[in-house]
Amino acid sequence: MTDSHIPARLDFIRRAERLKDTVRSGHTTAGRSESVAEHTWRLALLIMTFADLLPGIDLLRLLKICILHDLGEAVGGDIPAPMQIGTAAKATKERSDFEALLGNLPSHIRTEFLAMWDDYEDVQSHEAEVAKAFDKIETILQHNQGRNPEGFDYAFNLEYGRRYTDAVPIAAEIRDLVDADTAEHVKRAQNGG
Repeated sequence: MTDSHIPARLDFIRRAERLKDTVRSGHTTAGRSESVAEHTWRLALLIMTFADLLPGIDLLRLLKICILHDLGEAVGGDIPAPMQIGTAAKATKERSDFEALLGNLPSHIRTEFLAMWDDYEDVQSHEAEVAKAFDKIETILQHNQGRNPEGFDYAFNLEYGRRYTDAVPIAAEIRDLVDADTAEHVKRAQNGG
């Protein structure tokens, strides 16, 4: 029997569990802080729901990219979207954290996972382009749907990630509907309620 690295694989899964407790700036409809794992789950569900409108996509690759894209945050935590503007070091830190998390996985798995993370970060494939676009849509959807604290900056979402969502036709179409919801939140916030 060949060495299948089962203990190393289990160790990785155990360490990745931290993503369940890594909170984001978004809130659920009940007002609880959303975890990165919850964001990742809903991103994958969003992709599955619209997959038939994504011609020529490698769905398995796209879902793998979505599942891996924020996994480094299990080590270093999440940086809220409004704080990400102009922070080039974020990608370097998150990749380093991701590499540390991969630890002792078999080299072929580490190589595959890192290649997918790099693809997402550098938008090297159509799947990565779609993942980036839908990642932004999921974030905005959660901001619009969640029970956020008073003073939450909904207006930020009107431009957040637009270069990614505009690059994918179905994402741009979805974005128009999501932006209409965001505009309503902005209007209510400006009117004091």
